[in-house]
Amino acid sequence: MTTLKFGYLLPTRELAVRDEHDLAPLVAQARRAEQLGLDSVWAGDSPVTRPRADPLLLLAAAAQATERVTLGTAVLLPALRHPILLAQQFATLDRLSGGRLIAGLGGGFPNQATRAQFAALGVGFRSRMSRLEESIHVMRRLWSGRTVSYKGDHFAFEDLRIAPSPSRSGGPPIWLAASGAAGLRRVARLADGWLPYPPTAATYAQEREFVSSTAEQAAPPRAVTPALYTTLCLDEDPEIAHRRLRTSVESYYNAPLEFITALQAVFAGTPRQAAAWLSGYVEAGARHVVIRLATDDHAGGLEELAERVLPLVRAKDQ
Repeated sequence: MTTLKFGYLLPTRELAVRDEHDLAPLVAQARRAEQLGLDSVWAGDSPVTRPRADPLLLLAAAAQATERVTLGTAVLLPALRHPILLAQQFATLDRLSGGRLIAGLGGGFPNQATRAQFAALGVGFRSRMSRLEESIHVMRRLWSGRTVSYKGDHFAFEDLRIAPSPSRSGGPPIWLAASGAAGLRRVARLADGWLPYPPTAATYAQEREFVSSTAEQAAPPRAVTPALYTTLCLDEDPEIAHRRLRTSVESYYNAPLEFITALQAVFAGTPRQAAAWLSGYVEAGARHVVIRLATDDHAGGLEELAERVLPLVRAKDQ
């Protein structure tokens, strides 16, 4: 069985909400996550809807401050960028990190705020999924290190080669955030990993089985890493944890907590309760869990996560 791994989402959005723009603490958090034994560090993306530090620039700094942890975007919206430039950025970051990069990608949640973000950047919202797929095709061709040509519905070029090439042959693995039949088929067809946030472990198990069986039937068969993106709020008093979760989630997403919890894997409670809840997803097949902490004390929250939650989940997975 694949080793269970845990990742930490750097609180880029939380700092921006508090109008704190010193990025040094984020790099320090990446370094501390590595010291505490976490397996990966991630940064989110939303230049307009939920503005925050640019994930690729921040991860470039984290790459220089760490030695072991995987670095990933959770998740980046490629439809907002030209794939030639994005391929070069990912390749450069893969080089800087010594091949520790995961390109976590998504299409963008279909709500009014995301539509406004696409409109502000002059990109058609309805084309976001086809642009996502073309971007993956373009980047993988460019990551080959060869001179390539491409002609699609959104992008076309001839005899183009980028430098540097990625650290790894074929480029960094691509993980997709997706749900629903069409999205899950896209994961099985195109992705190296699946990074969803289903609100229940039962839903996760069903969707993971669909992705796995569909990928196995592909020609050639594909192996897709089953991951999970989740939000935790920890406190010894579950009622206090739930109140803090509401404040954090509603400021982060600009939406009611009830709306978010109906869509996403979100939990508030004691560290032991959180470990039991996470274990349900692990039993459902998740092998790389990326955790966003809903807290005002991100340094202390990371310590608590590493010392009081993750060892319990790992022990149960043995």
